[in-house]
Amino acid sequence: MKDEKVIIKKIKKGHHDEFHGGSWKVAYADFVTAMMAFFLLLWLITMISPEKRARVADYFKNFSIFQQSGSSFMDKSTQMFDESGASASKVDYELTKNFGQSPEVFKAVMKKAIEEKLNDVKDQIMVDVFEGGVRIQLMDKEGRPMFEVGSANPTPLALRILQVITDTIKDMPNPVAIEGHTDALAYKTVNYSNWELSTERALAARKVLEKDGLGHSRISRIAGYADTVPLIKNDKFDPRNRRISIILMYGPKSRG
Repeated sequence: MKDEKVIIKKIKKGHHDEFHGGSWKVAYADFVTAMMAFFLLLWLITMISPEKRARVADYFKNFSIFQQSGSSFMDKSTQMFDESGASASKVDYELTKNFGQSPEVFKAVMKKAIEEKLNDVKDQIMVDVFEGGVRIQLMDKEGRPMFEVGSANPTPLALRILQVITDTIKDMPNPVAIEGHTDALAYKTVNYSNWELSTERALAARKVLEKDGLGHSRISRIAGYADTVPLIKNDKFDPRNRRISIILMYGPKSRG
């Protein structure tokens, strides 16, 4: 036993082992830091007012490195963020002015106006984006119609909604189309049908929009569809099928 030798084996770590031993931690830390900064940026964007976001967007939209080399974003930050207390209409105007070619942004602006000014009847207003633009639909509800029964005389509710719509779109350049729709309840007389009624209601809506400030040259199309394009397809007698569609038109098909 005394002659036995104790052998101590030393293992030397190579470059490959060192890399797997600690370098990945640095890369992971950088990734976590970048993600934290990204989510912090998203949080800050949601915290500032729409007006200030519009100013920031406008700055980057019109910025040119060739014309403004040597100037910094921070040089203009005071101008962009000092103003406060602007009215909701000013915010809406700046957003639509800066993003007039974006249907999604206008949809957000319109929904904001509905939430602020028509919250009690927002269930009778639908805003959606489709291939030709943004469509705002004013729908009847049991006990709360947009027009008097069987006529083209708008109710006070319709006048109130049309005023808010006009205030939101009157400063925009887009053409406007107006469509009238009815339910499937037929008239007893052959001299007057849902075709006439839907068309006359669209014409009545046009008159209200123009009286409230929409330029007459903006109107590109007026049409009545009777009950041929129901909103509630499985029930053509549903009151929501009685509606007016106001379409803000975008793109090359806007005059079609």
